[in-house]
Amino acid sequence: MTKTATSRWRWKQPSIIPGFGLTLGFSLAYLSLIILIPLTGLVWRTASLGWGQFFSILFDERTLAALYISFGTALIAAVVNAVFGVLICWILVRYDFPGRRLIDAMVDLPFALPTAVAGIALASLYAPKGWIGAFFTPFDIRIAFTPIGIVVALIFIGLPFVVRTVQPVMEEIDREVEEAAATLGANRFQTIFKVLLPGLAPAVLTGFALAFARGVGEYGSVVFIAGNIPYVSEIAPLLIVIRLEEFNYAGATAVATIMLAISFAMLLVINLIQAWSRRRYGYV
Repeated sequence: MTKTATSRWRWKQPSIIPGFGLTLGFSLAYLSLIILIPLTGLVWRTASLGWGQFFSILFDERTLAALYISFGTALIAAVVNAVFGVLICWILVRYDFPGRRLIDAMVDLPFALPTAVAGIALASLYAPKGWIGAFFTPFDIRIAFTPIGIVVALIFIGLPFVVRTVQPVMEEIDREVEEAAATLGANRFQTIFKVLLPGLAPAVLTGFALAFARGVGEYGSVVFIAGNIPYVSEIAPLLIVIRLEEFNYAGATAVATIMLAISFAMLLVINLIQAWSRRRYGYV
């Protein structure tokens, strides 16, 4: 019996725990109430604008600038987290040293810390007269209240997504694989890029996607350190809040729909790349 036939046969077997229909119905109802219906209402409200007004909001210079800042900074932060998140995972998994448990716990700190508190703390540290920002002031480099500060905030809140996604996969990679590669003559770089990273690629892409998605919609930790200057450091979520405060609900829903469409397209591409990497390197 082939593998496909075996999997089909197992799929047809009744589950030991009954209730598939009930749990499926509950899951669909829950997802509809929490995700599908609100998003449908958002798109429906935007559709009432008409194409002319929608494209007028889309191509407004302030809207384009806010979208560019939000997606650009989120992309940069996700790339940085993908690189350094893997390095942190390597240290935590492969080495045992004093303070390891403390560092491992510190990784989860952005999960527990309120985003507003994180934003205030980062703004205080990276301000021109802050503990860290003061070192860059003599070189005429400003971090807080610029797009650089936004990237710093998004790195802070996105790092745990990469670390906690890659860490369990890295723990499953046996050290004997590295020793076998070294025995066959592979140097360190060949072992990393041809033996270890291919197996970690799906997990790294997943962590990257999670960090990117979180960064695009982040508001609390960014609004305090961004400076919120239109066309310079104003993020799209803040622009939505401003439109709501102006009672311009149509403009707010239009910007939100644009963000939704761009985020969905980018995450779809990332998921396709992830699926390709799984097939490419033999993961199912």
